[in-house]
Order: sequence, then C-alpha cells, then structure tokens
Amino acid sequence: MSQFVRPVLIAFCAALSFPVHAAKSPAKPAPKAVSVIPTLAHNLDEANETRLAAVIERYQKETGNAIRLVRLEKGEKPATLNLLGRYEMSDVLSQPKNFVPLYAMMSKAGQPMNLSLSEVLKPGVTDTRGRVVALPVMYSTPVLFYNKNAFRKAGLDPEVPPKTWFEMQGQLDKLQTAGYDCPYTSSWPVWVHIDNVSAVSGVPASDTKGGLKFNGLPQVKHVAMMATWSKARYFRQYGYANEASQRFRDGECAIITTDSREHADFQDARGVELGVAPLPFHDDVYGGRRPALADGPSLWVGAGKSAAEYKQAARFITFLLSPEIQIELVRNHGGLPLTEAARLASLSRLLKDGKLALDAAHASLQGRTEPAGLRVSSVNGTRLIADQELDAVWSDKKPAKAALDTAVLRGNSVLGSLPAMKKTQPF
Repeated sequence: MSQFVRPVLIAFCAALSFPVHAAKSPAKPAPKAVSVIPTLAHNLDEANETRLAAVIERYQKETGNAIRLVRLEKGEKPATLNLLGRYEMSDVLSQPKNFVPLYAMMSKAGQPMNLSLSEVLKPGVTDTRGRVVALPVMYSTPVLFYNKNAFRKAGLDPEVPPKTWFEMQGQLDKLQTAGYDCPYTSSWPVWVHIDNVSAVSGVPASDTKGGLKFNGLPQVKHVAMMATWSKARYFRQYGYANEASQRFRDGECAIITTDSREHADFQDARGVELGVAPLPFHDDVYGGRRPALADGPSLWVGAGKSAAEYKQAARFITFLLSPEIQIELVRNHGGLPLTEAARLASLSRLLKDGKLALDAAHASLQGRTEPAGLRVSSVNGTRLIADQELDAVWSDKKPAKAALDTAVLRGNSVLGSLPAMKKTQPF
C-alpha cells in the first residue's frame, strides 16, 4: 500500500528569560512555517483505500502539496474532506451544520470550479439553485454482471444477457439445472431492489417532500417475484452491503446486480469471463423503462476548518477534476466520469471490461428522469428497516405487500422524528 503522508507536528516555544549578555548574541533564524496539511476521511475497503492512496501520492509528487488520509470514525467531527458512501449520507442529512458547500469553499479559496454536472449526477450533491455542494467523485449506478462461462455451460447465449426480469427467470432456471447453486445474487439490496427498481419503473421510492412511498403495485410485484425466486433457490441473498460480490468473484454465483464500479474488482474473478448489461426492468410497467439512479461516494467539506486548510483542500479538488485524474478514477475505481468529455476520453483509455461496464451504466441512466427525492438507502434507519422487511419476505415469513407497508410506515416514523433527514438537499 502506498505510504500515507504523516502529520506534521509544530512545536511552540515558551518565552525564556536570558541574562543581559545573551541579548547581545545574534538571534537564531526563526524556523520556517510548515504548510497546513488537510485531512481526507474515508471508510473504503483495503483495495480501494490503496487506489485512493495512489491518487494522493500522485497529487503530492505533481503539486508538492499533501493530503493526509484518515479513517472515517462514527461520531467524530468531520475532517477537512470526507468521502461518504450512500450508506453514510445520514451524517450529512441529520447534521448539515457540520458541513459547508463545496462551491463556497472553492470560491473563497480562489479556485475556479468549471464543472457542469449531467442531470443524473446532480441529485444529492447540488442545492435548489443547482450549485455543487459536494463532489460525486465515485458515483455509480447498478448494473447486471454475469459470467459468460456460466451461460455457455447452461446452453445460453453468452452475448445475450437478460433485458427484463421476466427473461431473467428462464435463464436462472437453466443456470440452476447446469449445477449453479447460486444462479443470481445481489449486493446492496435496498439500493438495487427498492431505490433503483422503483426509479426504473417510474415510481420513485419517496415523494418530493421526503416521505417514503415504496409500497405501490410495481414494488410489491417485484419483491413478491424475488420471493418466488428465493423459494426456488434461483436467488440467494448474502448480506445488506456488498457481501454477495465476493460470491460472484469466486465464480459461485452466475449473475449479480451491484455497483457498476465493481468491474474494477471483478477483473481477477476466478473462472469468470465478465459480461455486463443494464439493470433489468419490468416491461409491463406503464411508461416503459426509466433511468436508474446514480449515487455513491462523494466528497463533502467539513465545517470549522482554517482558511489555509480550505485553500489546500480546494487545490486537491481542482486536481481531481483534471482530465487525466478523471480518467484514472474511472479506470481504477470504476466511478462515472463527471463530464461528457471525461466519459469519451475514458472510453478510449479503458480495458474491454471497463468500457463495457461504463457503456452499460451510461445506458441505464438514459431517459426522462423523475424529480429527485430521498433515497431509502441514504438514511441508516430507513435502510435497516427496509432490509429487515425484505428479509422477512424473501425468507417466506411475510407477504410482500404487508412487509412493504410496514417498511414505509416504520420508515416515515423514523423520518418524522428526525425532520432534517426528510430534506433531499442538506444546504
């Protein structure tokens, strides 16, 4: 792992009394002031921490400036910069005064931010006036990864992944018959099967005022379908986060729905020839397929730091927005490029699987979007409730309608006790 920049300790000397003759001695030159080193807090896994450390090291070599990486600790005051994932966004939503808008920091630091985000990247990181309050540095959207070798073994065309959930069921049956005990799995179940299935079906999981409403007919039908897949052992669930991803990487599961950026982690998957496709949709929903959601780790600026820290942090943001670093972030972290120019440049520099994943993600995000609302997966309380209720359905303990009704009722109760969390934007 790249060596992190260590913090600099500044020693202060107390005033001392000297004899009279000592006052005539030439004074020693004052020590040179040491530049402030801002911190960047994160909660990445080891592989992605190593990749981020490499970006920091490159920044130091190319600019002579430094950023100190630290772990993101729950309950601690925010660092200068904070890389927050979708499951950590409740910290911003519930404590907005602990953060300052990115555009304000950049302006005060005298660093221009020529960034025009596409519409799909704006929710959650722009305010009501369209100003960028955080940098969506590693955004992604859910896609379907599949093992082409598994498809061949099952007698399926490896170049024809499922477009709809209905098509997918027939393929899962053949994969099971071919010997796969895990034909299909999913990481981030609430993000994929509540937030994104709702969005793709044109029925957002929350309204524009922040109230939850993911218990409509399309959501109930989808969750009930997944329950039948679970009973038939077509679908296997392994956890609430990305635990399932390792099962796909090991070749145990034939299909997975997860982050588009995980193509970077699947490059060395054992016995897997990687295929990628947009997230399936339900073709019987009125209005046709709608765009999936884009979100993920974004950089937020902590409040209460010195002007010198903010100035150094702003320089690092400018570095991240440079074309070469944008390409590097897409290639190594699998994040969505922040501009169309960066996307086109990335496509010319990516390996085959990376290009396929980026194309699938881009295709998933096309179409007319609905007004942005609160994501169920963005607030810890609502996400955990939804996870519990999904588990109850998929383990055959509750019917889908009853579970989703309960999840919405319990979730809105949580939001009602924390009014700040009902806002779709923190500033």
